[in-house]
Amino acid sequence: MRVLLLGGAGYIGTHVALDFIERGDSVGIYDNLSSGFMKNILPESTFYQGDILDAARLGEVLSIGWDAVVHLAAFKAAGESMTNPEKYSINNITGSLNIIIGCIKHNIKNFVLSSSAAVYGEPAYIPIDEKHPTNPENYYGYTKLAIERHLEWYSNLKGLNYASLRYFNAAGYDSNGRMTGIERDPANLIPVVMEAALGKRKLLKIFGNDYDTRDGTGVRDYIHVSDLADGHVKAVDYIVSKNKNLTVNLGSEHGLSVLEILNESRKVSGREIPAEITARRPGDPAGLIASSSKAKKLLGWKPKYSSIETIISTTWAVYKQ
Repeated sequence: MRVLLLGGAGYIGTHVALDFIERGDSVGIYDNLSSGFMKNILPESTFYQGDILDAARLGEVLSIGWDAVVHLAAFKAAGESMTNPEKYSINNITGSLNIIIGCIKHNIKNFVLSSSAAVYGEPAYIPIDEKHPTNPENYYGYTKLAIERHLEWYSNLKGLNYASLRYFNAAGYDSNGRMTGIERDPANLIPVVMEAALGKRKLLKIFGNDYDTRDGTGVRDYIHVSDLADGHVKAVDYIVSKNKNLTVNLGSEHGLSVLEILNESRKVSGREIPAEITARRPGDPAGLIASSSKAKKLLGWKPKYSSIETIISTTWAVYKQ
């Protein structure tokens, strides 16, 4: 199969590329390298430098001929999306429409979207399944939901098959050490903990310790990036073979608290990792945990690497270098 990964040089994209390559698929990577890692682009793939906002360049690459595209080229910082929504409108919505329209023009029938649990917003119940109301609380989540709705329309109007994969919290690195690119300016908890362990940050700020959770700190569903990659491969196979659309959660179905992440990181790194408790952040729910039963049933997908031990140990192995 010929698969084009848009944003394929990024943290998640490089792991997705690895899974496709390992099973013998022909992989193209289209990326502007604004946050991607050139050193993680495997020689077995073909790299095309370009931006999803450059419709002409994008069209050149799409015209080569692909069985499926995987879209991982969105901006993803929820906080930034609230202060700079224009950036997210232009890249995430306009850029995604460029891809969708390009796929229709060049007769590419299969489209997998890297979506997000941010489409759900404040949880009405836990675990969150795909029937949960979609009511994003940040503009980033809104852009992902908007892309999903555009895909639904283009599927109905133009026959595009799509899968929308709603991630929870991506974490970890390839267990064999083949991916070593570290995210720039991370906002997610585990990379921030790693930077505190290395002294790149003075300390870890823990936003609230009075939640109704087992240790008072926020609980989130962390899914190992290699399990996410496997979900993308299985989603492509599903929509190609079944000629059906798919919207599924990809999560581990169990939560880890901030203190559990911190304590495991201290154990694995052997570092003190200074931390302090600060006030809660507005809008942070006590817990977010996925139901991934639909992905398990339809895709035969099951997380293999998403234990706290594997997530932290594979991350520290990269950061300590």
